[in-house]
Amino acid sequence: MAEVILMPRLSDTMTEGVIAAWHKKVGDPVKKGELLAEVETDKATMELESYKDGTLLHIGTEKGGKLQVNDLLAIIGNKGEDISGLIGGTGSNTAKQPEKKEEKAGTPVTSKQQPATATLDISKMEEVVLMPRLSDTMTEGVIAGWLKKVGDTVKKGDVLAEIETDKATMELESYKNGKLLYQGAKKGEKIAVNDLLCIIGEEGKVNVDAIVAAAKGGVTVAETASPQAEVLSPAAVAEHHEASSSNGRVKASPLAKKLAAEKGIDISKLAGSGDGGRIVKADIDNYKPAAVTTAPTAETKAATQVLTPVVSGQEGFTDVPNSQMRNVIAKRLGESKFSAPHFYLTMEINMDNAMAARPQLNEVSPVKISFNDMVVKACALALRQHPAVNASWLGDKIRRYHHVHIGIAVAIEDGLIVPVVRFADQKTLSQIAAESKELSGKARNKKLQPSEFTGNTFTVSNLGMMDIEEFTAIINPPDSCILAVGRIKEVVVRKGDGFGVSNVMKVTLSCDHRSVDGASGAAFLQTLKKFLESPITMLL
Repeated sequence: MAEVILMPRLSDTMTEGVIAAWHKKVGDPVKKGELLAEVETDKATMELESYKDGTLLHIGTEKGGKLQVNDLLAIIGNKGEDISGLIGGTGSNTAKQPEKKEEKAGTPVTSKQQPATATLDISKMEEVVLMPRLSDTMTEGVIAGWLKKVGDTVKKGDVLAEIETDKATMELESYKNGKLLYQGAKKGEKIAVNDLLCIIGEEGKVNVDAIVAAAKGGVTVAETASPQAEVLSPAAVAEHHEASSSNGRVKASPLAKKLAAEKGIDISKLAGSGDGGRIVKADIDNYKPAAVTTAPTAETKAATQVLTPVVSGQEGFTDVPNSQMRNVIAKRLGESKFSAPHFYLTMEINMDNAMAARPQLNEVSPVKISFNDMVVKACALALRQHPAVNASWLGDKIRRYHHVHIGIAVAIEDGLIVPVVRFADQKTLSQIAAESKELSGKARNKKLQPSEFTGNTFTVSNLGMMDIEEFTAIINPPDSCILAVGRIKEVVVRKGDGFGVSNVMKVTLSCDHRSVDGASGAAFLQTLKKFLESPITMLL
């Protein structure tokens, strides 16, 4: 069955996208994961991948053309499939389904009923808010919390809901005054991309039941459209607001509460700087404890009791629900491990010269250069000499990239994310160090933009700073290889007629045997070893 692809909202301010390039033409076969098009937004140029196998049956506009968010971008289905009913609309709930139902039931379509066909495309109805695709891998979002309930008045700039994606938690803001008339799911429930998220409009002028029926495949009427519609946009920010009440409850964002608990701050004693006196993250960061020690409150005592170690002999467990990020990590790395035949190559590298060179480099570098920055630079230069390793397996072909984009695995609270240093082979050590630091900080604060965590051609995972001597890593799709980096340790070695101490580091290259052979991987490691054991060669 044909599937409609809408223009996704790829940044918090995006209203339209420009087709920078099509990588498939109408009639071409498309496989899941293949690149369909490049979409230029107000932030960056993004790659759009296919989420299913099939044939490209239709494109919404040619190269250079503009499409509004949620406009029809492409249709993928079976070769020769009739898509005439889909081209007229942009949503999955199109007019042709209900029209066939009426014909089967023997009910004639009157001239008065005729306008109803167009209104079945709820994505065109201004009061309808659909679940946006907020990352290149997102297929659904989880309602982390509603900040407004049905019937509440909504003002411009109010946060309506928090949506958890596979990459971060996003806030959905209102850009117009109105009233929240319907919510598509409760807290903790999932909504697929492009499904009905909520309805906002003028009470009494919007047929909510008809819109909901249309979203579920039913028939609606032309009167459901309302000029009082509200345009909404998700904004990726760190602060998570919480609806306040006048019953004495502390008004604070969940993030502020969490930070206060971690720092042992009595949040009830703080004055909030947010809307309506709400306590936000900045209030916790700027908090300075008073000189006088106050007596512990009942809440503090209760928290202390909760932290008391479990008595020996008692059994217990805690079920932690998976975040969207954790689900995606499990899915993608599970597919990688069990579909890509991994093999591993381990090499020991003498880091004596690197350790001697680093202090000298940092004397002249505007930013501090780490050993991981040196590894990233060495990998980038080695990949330039070994393009077979800088590749992706595409089923019927191997794609060898002419550019070198190094992904750096970063551990965050919800799991793992891989920010990307683009064109790393062309950047200096100082540039790589500055960019790595900035991207890692954004990753931990969930501020990365999609263009900053996509497009990797090779990945580096370093656990040396956690005293791990050696490990193997699972390949990070679409890469063919990932380098696992261990700690630098001192070992006793024979030097001349006696013995001395050298600093060595073990690295393990995980390779997809479908696209990279053992000899290719070994040659890459030999070149990597040459660069790290003689760092001056990376500066030439």
